[in-house]
Amino acid sequence: MTTPTIRPARRARLTCLAALAVGATVLTACGAQDQAGSGSAAIAQGAITVENCGEQVTVDEPVTELYAYDGGIISIALAAGARDELVAVTGLARDKQLLELAYPQDRVDELRVVGDDQPTLETVLAVKPQMMFAGWGYGFSESRNLLPETLREQDIDTYLLSETCRQEDGDRGTMAAWTALRTDLLNIGELTGHEETAKKAVADSEERRKALESAPKPEEAPTAFLFDSGSDAIFTSGSFGGPQAIFDTAGVTNATADVEDTWTEVGWERFAAAKPDIIYFVDYPGQSYEEKVKILEANPASRDLPAVKEKRFVNLPYAMWVSGPLNIDAAEWVRRSLEHFGLAPDSGIEPTLDITDLTNLDGNEWLR
Repeated sequence: MTTPTIRPARRARLTCLAALAVGATVLTACGAQDQAGSGSAAIAQGAITVENCGEQVTVDEPVTELYAYDGGIISIALAAGARDELVAVTGLARDKQLLELAYPQDRVDELRVVGDDQPTLETVLAVKPQMMFAGWGYGFSESRNLLPETLREQDIDTYLLSETCRQEDGDRGTMAAWTALRTDLLNIGELTGHEETAKKAVADSEERRKALESAPKPEEAPTAFLFDSGSDAIFTSGSFGGPQAIFDTAGVTNATADVEDTWTEVGWERFAAAKPDIIYFVDYPGQSYEEKVKILEANPASRDLPAVKEKRFVNLPYAMWVSGPLNIDAAEWVRRSLEHFGLAPDSGIEPTLDITDLTNLDGNEWLR
């Protein structure tokens, strides 16, 4: 692995040098700052270092100019307390309603949106942020010539979404999904100087997870299939994606848990063999709820399955499925849906985030 370029610790060093004219007390404070460290990050001589996908990411001072791509990644920055550090974002439109609902205090409607649906090298260079936060396939792409090493050559640091850390064979996913999310929240909080806010977000998620995992269980866990989109094959998520964490916490078996990848394709025969008790949709442009239902009702591999015939469908927003703090909200809604369809006993748990008024969630009459 290559080691990211480290910016010179200009400001921190100048601050301590200036203290020479003040006295020993300030010099002692500078020394203490140089040696401090906490959590997953270590601070030495003014620098902040975190581990990201097996590499060290170091900045000489808290990041004040963060560029983020994708609704899930933007939500990580917001939950970690880095709203004011977000100088620009791309890919906000499809998740704007949801993020405004989840983070009403963070002026989501005032975020500076640049570029089209996906970032380009030209877009990032025009913003010239201190750091870009994206992932493999979530912004960074060989085919579009937008790579971390290219940005580092332009003195732009990068942080990769941990869900997308790559295995030796190139597939994405190297850690459990909740671990990946916790890592990103704490690291982004550390890098932007909002450690306590990030820790609170992690604590909130973990408390809600415990409540769900302690909820009454059915005699046999139902099986769920995540249907992002489908035609010749089905785009879904394996054991390293956010949906695995969501399903595990809600008490449902992921039909593709044995696929060691994040977001990937499987064949229709895999769907038929799984015989899912309930089908979850990713609300995502390109294939509407109605189109997905029609595909399932028409395909010989799926049309006769009880879940399809009985329309046990649940449609949740994209940013609730990809790695991000809204995964815990998705888990609460998955549990709610299991109870609604009689697949799990009543838990008394009410979803924290009320998504019933999101206008784009077609087909979810059951939750209204």
